[in-house]
Amino acid sequence: MAISDWDEIRTAYHVARHGTVSAAAQALGVHHATVIRHIDALEGRLSAKLFQRHARGYTPTEAGADLMQVAQVTEDQFSQLAGRIRGGGADVSGELAVTSLVQLSPLIVPILARFQQDHPALKVRLLTGDRLLRLEYGEAHVAIRAGSVPSDPDNVVQPFFRAPMALFAAKSYVEHRGCPQSDADLVDHRFVAYDAENSRAPFERWMRETVAPESIVFRGADTRVLIDAVLAGVGLGFLTYWEAADHPDLIEVLPPREEWTVALWLVTHVDLHRTLKVQKLLAALKQAALEWPADWIE
Repeated sequence: MAISDWDEIRTAYHVARHGTVSAAAQALGVHHATVIRHIDALEGRLSAKLFQRHARGYTPTEAGADLMQVAQVTEDQFSQLAGRIRGGGADVSGELAVTSLVQLSPLIVPILARFQQDHPALKVRLLTGDRLLRLEYGEAHVAIRAGSVPSDPDNVVQPFFRAPMALFAAKSYVEHRGCPQSDADLVDHRFVAYDAENSRAPFERWMRETVAPESIVFRGADTRVLIDAVLAGVGLGFLTYWEAADHPDLIEVLPPREEWTVALWLVTHVDLHRTLKVQKLLAALKQAALEWPADWIE
């Protein structure tokens, strides 16, 4: 690959990341005409259309998405090399994308904030959408995933922590409907649950097997909605201890069980695992977990 090829690939990468020629030009510090020239030259050299042009900007085609995977990995590896050359690997800069469950935001955001303070040249993205981001396409540097051990052979997987889940209710609910003392009492109670009847979360599986469908009276797609529903006295719901800690009106009605506990994993792609910023972030995440209250995690 010639230097000019890399310039064009890097330009295409920024167009894909920012969505418009003008935003890519600003990020690269070049004229917008240069961006258009690079895209046209690269598409001509590859004999493939890399973007769909429309009124709102540029969207990568399938070929463009494949090129973006190569560009993301290459740019990260160049950044790692530059850091080693400049200061023995002491530089952490560029973009750092982390994908995680939204429930972990109260734990993860303070870590990322401190990490960014320590490395001010870093731009951080925390992605908590429903779509499972593809590390092999460079969509994220670090993924925090829940459930069984991720099995993709191209990923490096490390245990993060285990999150105990307990069943909570609002004081208003308990005052109105009472507090269950055992599973046998649950038949007389109402529940809130995720709007995903095939959820693989262990506590959700337990609920499907234990609670009558008609007793699940409120469903939501976002954990924040379910917390609000529990707080409003709609019914019983599963929460972590860090979610419950901010709400003194919540009452723990059934304590954690092994069958409800959620395992969390740190996942990185093998091509980016050894990059400096990924290694430093993994270390920061593991250190922070050691400092969380003992009842929050296992």
